[in-house]
Amino acid sequence: MAFVNSIFTWYMKKRVHQIELFMKYPLDVQDEWFHTLISSAQNTEWGKKYDYKSIASQKEFKERVPLQNYDTIKPYIERMLKGEQNILWPSEIKWFAKSSGTTSDRSKFIPVSEESLQECHFKGGKDMLSIYCNNRPDNQILTGKGLVLGGSHQINQLNEDSYYGDLSAVLIKNLPMWAEYYRTPDISIALMDNYEHKMEKMAEATINENVTNISGVPTWTLVLAKKVLEMTGKNDLLEVWPNLELYFHGAVNFKPYREQFKALIPSADMYYLETYNASEGFFGIQDQENSEELLLMLDYGIYYEFLPMELLAEENPQTLSLDQVELHKNYAIIISTNGGLWRYMIGDTIQFTSLLPFRIKITGRTKHFINAFGEEVIIENAEHAISAACCATGAIFIDYTACPIYFEGTNAGGHEWIIEFEKQPNDFELFVDVLDQTLRDINSDYDAKRFNDMAILRPKVHNAPKSTFYNWLKSKGKLGGQHKVPRLANDRKYVEEILKTLKEPLKYSA
Repeated sequence: MAFVNSIFTWYMKKRVHQIELFMKYPLDVQDEWFHTLISSAQNTEWGKKYDYKSIASQKEFKERVPLQNYDTIKPYIERMLKGEQNILWPSEIKWFAKSSGTTSDRSKFIPVSEESLQECHFKGGKDMLSIYCNNRPDNQILTGKGLVLGGSHQINQLNEDSYYGDLSAVLIKNLPMWAEYYRTPDISIALMDNYEHKMEKMAEATINENVTNISGVPTWTLVLAKKVLEMTGKNDLLEVWPNLELYFHGAVNFKPYREQFKALIPSADMYYLETYNASEGFFGIQDQENSEELLLMLDYGIYYEFLPMELLAEENPQTLSLDQVELHKNYAIIISTNGGLWRYMIGDTIQFTSLLPFRIKITGRTKHFINAFGEEVIIENAEHAISAACCATGAIFIDYTACPIYFEGTNAGGHEWIIEFEKQPNDFELFVDVLDQTLRDINSDYDAKRFNDMAILRPKVHNAPKSTFYNWLKSKGKLGGQHKVPRLANDRKYVEEILKTLKEPLKYSA
């Protein structure tokens, strides 16, 4: 096994030279992919509609093809779901990644072509390993197995030739044999639908394996870890898996979970590698060990555009290409892909932290923010504030959501939070004060509205009992996989739904 691991590490490190190439020539690589995508799709129904054959530049493309969201391309995808081909992309589409993005009842079906499967998603998976092997040449990951927390939806057959499921389920179903050999648990467990039963079975199936690495969303990884420790009676995961050395994570900001993972995996050598992977494509990888920035992956069959957030509400807004973006500004991501998505707004917002090479950090969602009073609180603000409050009071949180409290009569408005703790703050009122003050320190708009309680009052924070969010997700049939509690909302829908599920009123500070 050690010999195989050494050969594997050598082979994976070779890809790093190609990564360095697009880091050095990002605009050339993007322009090449742009022309490849346009040329490939010129004879599709979509390509003919917008006359892709005559498009010679990125400027023409932006002028001719309007920005898209799921609602605008849904009619095309519905036809593809029924088996029609050559609609958005020329090669056969028989796989669809089912995505909801939030706890919304509406499902999205994202087409997954063979090209996007191989050149984007699987390439991203290989690059995660390449970057890790390059940064840790003495790794031993192939001396054991990788524990993969798969999706909550099995592969379902739409018709004779079409299938859908969570992206992770689609990827697991299409893994090459060598990758399947190094993965645990068995596919029959990995793709189980019932997430509560699945956690039990996953723990049972993996506690006696030599697990060297774990891949999964932090929230559900914690659920599995607690189940494993409960079954084994051990104090931490290293007592169960002594060779555990790497954790791949994504989907939510890891910073608020870091202390919990340090307690579960008490090793200074444990490597945490963040990825930015969605149903629509694989976008970024944390390529530096001591930095939380994500390298924007530019050779995965994706052409990128970026929309300044202040232009989001405009009818035909002007997007920016890579050579036009600025540091530390909020942008919505627009993608055109080898899966047949064209000028598609995925709903995420990012900031560039570096322009040579292009590195980013995820700041939130285009629809997940609070701006009821002009305060423009984004998820990044909320994560920073809640981490500071936990640090100041020794607390560990499990999950949270927040929304506005609207003006009523002569009363000022505010924000209402529901927070569930793994470890309670030693001073709840101090927790709320630090949360509020940190938001004021990092968000000048929020601070201005909080001045003398003129527009926004001190936050109203509910201290939720254990399993509040778990039970709420369960009640909506949204356990596991990519389903996440919406952190922020500009309306009261989620907060009021959660409050109604509780038998007793929550304790809160106001």
